[in-house]
Amino acid sequence: MVSLISLDALQTLDAIDRRQSFAAAADELHRVPSAVSYTVSKLEEDLGVALFDRSRRKAELTAAGRLVLEQGRHILKASEELTALARQAADGWEAELRICVDSVLNCEPVYDLIAAFQRLQPRTEIRLSEEVLAGSWDALSDDRCDLVIGAEGAPPTPGFALHALGQVDFAFAVAAGHPLTRLPTPLPATAIQDYPTVVVADSSQRLPARSSGLLDGRSRIIVPTIAHKIAVQCKGLGVGYLPRHRISRELADGRLELLTLNAPRPPVDIAAAWTRNNKGKGLKWFVDRLRRMRFDPVRGLLPPPQDTHPE
Repeated sequence: MVSLISLDALQTLDAIDRRQSFAAAADELHRVPSAVSYTVSKLEEDLGVALFDRSRRKAELTAAGRLVLEQGRHILKASEELTALARQAADGWEAELRICVDSVLNCEPVYDLIAAFQRLQPRTEIRLSEEVLAGSWDALSDDRCDLVIGAEGAPPTPGFALHALGQVDFAFAVAAGHPLTRLPTPLPATAIQDYPTVVVADSSQRLPARSSGLLDGRSRIIVPTIAHKIAVQCKGLGVGYLPRHRISRELADGRLELLTLNAPRPPVDIAAAWTRNNKGKGLKWFVDRLRRMRFDPVRGLLPPPQDTHPE
């Protein structure tokens, strides 16, 4: 069905309403007044309604005219945005960029990156998600994201580009005053068997799920993210390994205490990862910034040096 209302007609109504006269609108639109009058009359004829009250000296919209204009302005704005997005896509910028942050990381440094990117390219929509363990690789393999920050271990299949960020150190932590704090260290594995182990569930949908830092406790409390795991262990509901850089505040204010086991957990390599054939400018911008960042085992992902030319 062909629309009776063209963008040109809506632009004409908009100009008349803002300038409060046909003549002033014609001047803004670089047309003669008769052309503006014809556009309005043609639209009124096509719609079968009067858009302007011609009994008054000043151009004044009727109720129907006001309705057409107010709804039409949404269409004009959408048209402008679509034009900008089309030009953006032609220039290599994504309309949407999907970023997955592994639960092992604190998101604050990523928020700072997004804020800097928005100043450069505000029309690209950022979709942020969180995954756990193999879930990060699964999201990238299944095309649910364009960039993973904090992916653990090696990629499951070829075709991915990687930038190593560093190694995450894990520390065995319990709530302040927990019975385990009264035992001599290093603790044997048998010492924790009377206490639930807090485990973060792997979020993978298709790839084989991974286990991380499982201990030989008699029971488990399974949570969806590292943030939940920290909260549960602060409550004293269970014990387990936590990323050292995620618990500096809890250690400083005395909510958690670190204990050593006779079989410590080794550090884990993490990386930023993306599909090699993705050539989007937004992805490249984030990868370039991540290449300049470093991961500190105690402080976490550290920001890049201050940009003097962010573009």
